[in-house]
Amino acid sequence: MVKKIVSFSLAGALIIALSGCSSKEVTIENKQPEKYEVLGKATGTGSGSLAALGTAYYFIPLGLNDRTERAYADAIRSVPGATGLINVTYSEDWFWWVIGTNRTVTVTGDAIREIK
Repeated sequence: MVKKIVSFSLAGALIIALSGCSSKEVTIENKQPEKYEVLGKATGTGSGSLAALGTAYYFIPLGLNDRTERAYADAIRSVPGATGLINVTYSEDWFWWVIGTNRTVTVTGDAIREIK
């Protein structure tokens, strides 16, 4: 009886340990240079999904962890000559698509170019 309880406890702990997802911290706005020129407003988006097949619990990340970095890079690319952003804002929208959720990050800010 004790062996069964220990076996179920270990199995449960293993399932919990393996079911977690994580990602690294992301710094959205880099340190601004001493001298820069403001080029205009910039906006970028990055999307990812959290999916599962046939269950109400979503646990398979699809492009989810780096969506903020992709949105930041997209915002910089949206203004020709930009090398960074200041006054950054972040928003996230999501929608449900039956077997998962889609999460879209929007990063906006003032595009800048460093003056050397």
